[in-house]
Amino acid sequence: MITKPSFTIHHSEHLLFQSSAGCCPIHVLSSIVLHIFASMNLRQLFLQHVAQTSTAPLAIEIVKAEGCTLWDGAGQPHIDLIGGISVANVGHRHPRVVKAIHDQLDAYMHVMVYGEFVQSPQVRYAQKLAANLPTSLNSVYFTNSGAEAVEGAMKLAKRVTGRTEIIAFDFSYHGSTQGALSILGDEYWRNAYRPLLPGIHHCTYNDFEMLDLIGPHTACVIAETVQAEGGIRPPSKEWLQALRQRCTETGTLLVLDEIQAGFGRTGKLWGFQHFEVVPDVLLLGKALGGGMPMGAFVAKRDLMMQLADNPVLGHITTFGGHPVCCAAGLAAFEALLEENMAAEVAAKEQLFRSLLVHPRINQVTSFGLWMAVWFDDFATNKSIIDACIEKGVVTDWFLFASNCLRISPPLTISEAEIRKACAVILECCEK
Repeated sequence: MITKPSFTIHHSEHLLFQSSAGCCPIHVLSSIVLHIFASMNLRQLFLQHVAQTSTAPLAIEIVKAEGCTLWDGAGQPHIDLIGGISVANVGHRHPRVVKAIHDQLDAYMHVMVYGEFVQSPQVRYAQKLAANLPTSLNSVYFTNSGAEAVEGAMKLAKRVTGRTEIIAFDFSYHGSTQGALSILGDEYWRNAYRPLLPGIHHCTYNDFEMLDLIGPHTACVIAETVQAEGGIRPPSKEWLQALRQRCTETGTLLVLDEIQAGFGRTGKLWGFQHFEVVPDVLLLGKALGGGMPMGAFVAKRDLMMQLADNPVLGHITTFGGHPVCCAAGLAAFEALLEENMAAEVAAKEQLFRSLLVHPRINQVTSFGLWMAVWFDDFATNKSIIDACIEKGVVTDWFLFASNCLRISPPLTISEAEIRKACAVILECCEK
C-alpha cells in the first residue's frame, strides 16, 4: 500500500560521489560508511523485532530532535511538519520540559497504581488544567494514551446515564483499542476485528438531521471538535451548538475529542472555544504530555466520582498519570501559556496557505496550524511525501484522506522554516 522511501540510499550515493571528487576526507568517509552500515543493521533489527503497523514504514532513523528539527542517522536535519502527529506543540525537547523530567527523575518515578498516593506532579497538573478549562470541567483522570481516555469516557457515560447506546461519526478517529475502534468512523479498519461493541451508531458529521437520532437510550455522543483524519474538517458553529443543545435536552453526555485539537493547535487553547460550546467530557492526549505518553478525560467531579463507587475501583490504571509524564506535561503546558504560543498560530496558518499554491494542489483545508494539502490521489500524494522526506522535510498522509499531505508542526515553527518547507513541497510537486 505504501512505497518505501529511498532517500537513505540516494543520500549515501551522494556522499560517495562527493568523496570520489575529493570533497570528503577519507577518514570522514570511513566513519560515514560505517554509520550507514550500522544504520542498515539497526533498520533490519527494527523490521525484525519491533512489531510493525504497516508493511512499509517510513523507517527513518532519528538520532536527535530539537525545536522543529529532526536529525537522521546520517546527521542530516529535517524540518518536522507533523510534530509526532500533533504531539510536539511546544517543540521537541523544550528546555523547561527536559528540566522538569530531570528534576522528577531525581525525586521518584512510579510508586503506586493511579489514584492511591498523593503525587504532586499529578495534583499540580490536574489543578493547572482545571484552572484553564470551564468550571464544569474540574476533574481530570490521567491515562497512558488518548485511546485509553476514550475508553474511560465511554465507561463514564454508561455509568452516569445508565444507558447503553453511543453515537459517533463517519470519518472520526478515536484510537485502536476495542472500544475506540468500535466508534472509529471507517469500516475498512473496523471490519477485520468484528464483532465489536454493540449499540454503536455512526452518523454523518455536521449534519442536522442526525440530531433526531439522539434520544432516551443515548448514553453519549462522541465527536472530534474538528475532524482530523478526514483531512481537517471543522463543523459549522451552528451545528455544534445544536448538537450541544440536543444532548442537554435528552440527558445525553456530549464528549468532545480534542486529542489533536487541544493545546493551542487551532489558535485557541481548546478547539471548542471557537464554537462557544462546553462538552460534558473532554478527551485529551498527544500534546498533553509534552512529548511523553499521556492521555486524559476531564469531566465534572460529581460525574467522575461515580467511577469510584459501586463498584469501587470502577476504572483503574497502573501507569496512568505517571509522575515523570505529568511533570513533563505540566512544564509544556506552562511554556505554552507563558510564551503565548497560540497567539502566532493564525499568522503562521495564513503564511502556509499563501505559499502552498500550485497547479497540482487542489485545495488546502486548515484550522489553525493544522492543515491538509489535497492532491488528486494517494499515489500522487505519497510520491510527493517521499520526495519531501528525501529533501529534508518530514510529512505524512491522513488515515481517511490518503490523498492529503499532513501539516501539524510544532507551534514554535519559525517563518523561515515555514518558507523553506513550503519551497520544498512546491519543488516536489514539480516532479
